[in-house]
Amino acid sequence: MSVALFGTAYFPPVAYMASVARCDEVAIECKETFPKQTYRNRMEIMTAGGVRTLTVPVVRTNHSRTDEVGIDYRQRWNVVHLRTLTAAYAASPYFLYYKDEVEALLTARYERLIELNQNILQWLLKKLKIDCRVRLTKDYNPAAGAPDDYRQTFSPKVPFDASGWEPYYQVFEDRLPFVPNLSVFDLLMNLGPEAREYLKRI
Repeated sequence: MSVALFGTAYFPPVAYMASVARCDEVAIECKETFPKQTYRNRMEIMTAGGVRTLTVPVVRTNHSRTDEVGIDYRQRWNVVHLRTLTAAYAASPYFLYYKDEVEALLTARYERLIELNQNILQWLLKKLKIDCRVRLTKDYNPAAGAPDDYRQTFSPKVPFDASGWEPYYQVFEDRLPFVPNLSVFDLLMNLGPEAREYLKRI
């Protein structure tokens, strides 16, 4: 059985999790040179003012491997993220249900970005009831383009074709149009346990 290859991600986009949900086993790339401006340390959510990007500040050198990238706690990024998520999703159907666990995830102290992201991924798999084994890569394979290589598939710099996706309820839909492929956090807070079925349909 082949193993699908993904980049690490901070509360990854819906399309990322939909792809993971179709896999029996995934390997998270951690031996690559850490790329800039990716979902590896950022998430996109819907706020009253529209789509907002939340970024985890990182500590790295020019050639740091992903598993070497640290988190910069000189900035109170986790406090800002929690406040922003609370402001954006307090009125969502499931935020209060998940709030304490999300707070625990973000207030724990992680030395490396990969540790934060792996804990988030495992939490998402549990909440979405996705039965998928996850491991980290042990070496770097530069070959790309295979059907099961998703390392470059999901990028905030590349427009994503979500045509045909059915809209789901979003908190500010009374004033803002539906935005597809936000962080799966948006999907989970608005659909709760039904988020898993939505992932299967896209």
